[in-house]
Amino acid sequence: MGKTILFSPIGGTDPISQDNYKEGALLHICRVYKPDEIYLYMSKEIIENEKMDQRYSYCLKKLDEAQDRKTIYHWIERADLSDVHIFNYAFEEFKPIITEIVAQMNEDDVLLLNVSSGTPAMKSALLVIVTMIELNCKVIQVGTPNKAMNEHNHKGYLVKELWEMNEDNVPDCENRCEEVKCPALSLIKNEEIIKKHIQAYDYAAALSLAKSLPQMKTKSYLPLIEVAQYRYLLDFRGVDKMHVPESKDFFPIKSGDNKKYFEYALNLEVKYKRGEYADFLRAISPLIADLFELILKCQFGININEFCRYDKKLKFRNWDSAILQNTTMLDVLNTFFNGQFKFGPVYSSQLIVLIEHYASKAENKSTDLISLVNALRDVEQNLRNKVAHQIISVTDESIKKETGFTGKQIIDMIKKTFKFAGINISKEYWTSYDDMNNKILKAMECE
Repeated sequence: MGKTILFSPIGGTDPISQDNYKEGALLHICRVYKPDEIYLYMSKEIIENEKMDQRYSYCLKKLDEAQDRKTIYHWIERADLSDVHIFNYAFEEFKPIITEIVAQMNEDDVLLLNVSSGTPAMKSALLVIVTMIELNCKVIQVGTPNKAMNEHNHKGYLVKELWEMNEDNVPDCENRCEEVKCPALSLIKNEEIIKKHIQAYDYAAALSLAKSLPQMKTKSYLPLIEVAQYRYLLDFRGVDKMHVPESKDFFPIKSGDNKKYFEYALNLEVKYKRGEYADFLRAISPLIADLFELILKCQFGININEFCRYDKKLKFRNWDSAILQNTTMLDVLNTFFNGQFKFGPVYSSQLIVLIEHYASKAENKSTDLISLVNALRDVEQNLRNKVAHQIISVTDESIKKETGFTGKQIIDMIKKTFKFAGINISKEYWTSYDDMNNKILKAMECE
């Protein structure tokens, strides 16, 4: 079994407080953890106290006797150190000392650092060192007996009497030690990068980095990032397989076709926000076609599937010429296509013809609907087809130049189309991805 090694500055309430007759952090850590070896850092004032009455060595040796131990002591004296409040000095002093201690340790040795004794500068320096060089150690903080700031009273210090009056000298004394969890600097940096990936909707990058970190550090948020990535991929089966209860709140619409269309529209918006303009435009067509079908059904009672046949082998749907014969729909389509309408797959270019016809004939003619579907169809024709078939650069500026609309305006038009399609989406639902991101970030803060 390895050794337990303690590094500790000596502070104002060490070894025993005259105000409450309780031992200070140094002696209390030694009582609880029983270190085999102790490195004691002493400033000018502490050295003078030790010379005066051997208060530190006396109490430590008395504790050794009481616990039947023989501890090895290393007294690190700094007789010229009077400016104990200077952080940089403490940091520059402690870092090489601790590095040397660690270099001499065996794999099964345990290092303890006392961050309750000494000045605020010393305590801070130790915490920074632990974080910076990622020490594998236990950082020990000792609570004050009265849960408040300790008083430092050194007048008339009677060390032998104080040892006898030490209220911690009982078998069932309260353990006031607490192990402080100090995150490593690399972990802090990586988690900050993960947060930036999440805020940029780059869940794949966030997930990849999170998986490289220790599982015990990511257990509260890694599953949520996985759910977010499945969501972005529109892989709802993957989401369900995760069985993450907290993720249910990610999805305002829980099931059905409305969820499919809503999540697809959100996905388009995220692509736009990520600057994936070409992908954003290429992905518009399937949603536009489905929404146009829903508009025909919701606004005019026309179910396109009733006029089509489905090829199960090819998994493709075509207009059914037999069913369309002698119908108003066929007359409208033939008129528009100059008698050359072909009974092939269903396209949005055909659906918009039907929407315009029935909307213009409706009792309450909807000019808003007609202008909306035409605007979306123009976007698809003017730029989407170029992106799909040509190698071209796409920017927000080029979208505006080619279509007359910014990407944001196109997204707003798609959202408006949902209403005509009979899918009522609450305004707050459209911030669903940002709400999800905030929940993931909150989970990271709680880790």
